[in-house]
Amino acid sequence: MSTTITQKLKSKNLELLRQYQQSPSHHLRNQLVKLNVGLVRKEVYHWLNRCTETYDDLLQVGCIGLIRAIERFDISKGRAFSSFATPYIRGEIQHYLRDKSPSVRIPRNWLAMDRQATKVIQDLRVKLKRKPTDLEVASALDISLEQWQEIQLACRNRAPLSLDAPVQDETNGTTCLGELVPDTQYRSFQLAQEDQIRLQQGLAKLEEGTRKVLEFVFLCDLTQKETAERMGISAVTVSRRIKKGLKSLQNIMQ
Repeated sequence: MSTTITQKLKSKNLELLRQYQQSPSHHLRNQLVKLNVGLVRKEVYHWLNRCTETYDDLLQVGCIGLIRAIERFDISKGRAFSSFATPYIRGEIQHYLRDKSPSVRIPRNWLAMDRQATKVIQDLRVKLKRKPTDLEVASALDISLEQWQEIQLACRNRAPLSLDAPVQDETNGTTCLGELVPDTQYRSFQLAQEDQIRLQQGLAKLEEGTRKVLEFVFLCDLTQKETAERMGISAVTVSRRIKKGLKSLQNIMQ
């Protein structure tokens, strides 16, 4: 019975993938996500005990990878979708965890000691009826005062400080850290933002077919072959539209 159900799900999945490749739509994509979310759950459980992120956050990130796999899967190559999608899901989660990881890496035994210290401090506070000193905490942890102070400093500085953090400024009163820290790259960032706006305005002025080709190739990172299949045109037409579109954009933005 179980085998029959599995075969039916595989057949349904294959048929939906075929339909999506021929005529992509949000409705079909959502159906495929629901049908294959088990691949995401499996990968999430693998990473859940290796990080501090929540199940729901990892599930959402993994689903982004699943959507990328759905959009890029080529049914004509005869590959199993699960084998194709898993690296996309895993890669999306790994990139997310890498970007979220703290700038300063702390030894595991120090992190364990810091967690242990929380309970020790609570017990000492009850026993002494006051806040314990660093020396008393270090003694209870059976480590030196210098090591305890190093652990405290490392854990306190583990995450980068936000540039929006409020600080006291003698001249202007309360301000944020970002206002006091010179940023030599800010002007470059502004110029990049302006260029992005100009690019979007330029794309909007192009003929629809040419604009879609440029967006698929340069913004969605599809190959010319994938773009041709997505739009139902030849690869030669895609190449011609890219050349024409880039030249038109250059004239518009100048």
